Amino acid sequence: MESNIYSNPLVERYGSKEMLFVFSPDNKFSTWRKLWLALAEIQKDLGLEISQEQIDQIKENLYNIDYQSSIGA
Repeated sequence: MESNIYSNPLVERYGSKEMLFVFSPDNKFSTWRKLWLALAEIQKDLGLEISQEQIDQIKENLYNIDYQSSIGA
């Protein structure tokens, strides 16, 4: 299974390459991680105990998505 395109018979037939990427698992999960990064940075600015090391780890792994471990394989 390709994770950089959305898979659906109708979408594959009628959707553009750009739209297939917009709804792809890669785009969805990396967008979530970008939101988590922004949240962590703001929470740190507000005084929560979030280290710069933790923020750096999020940044390093924005696009490092392991689909096999997420489904219990």
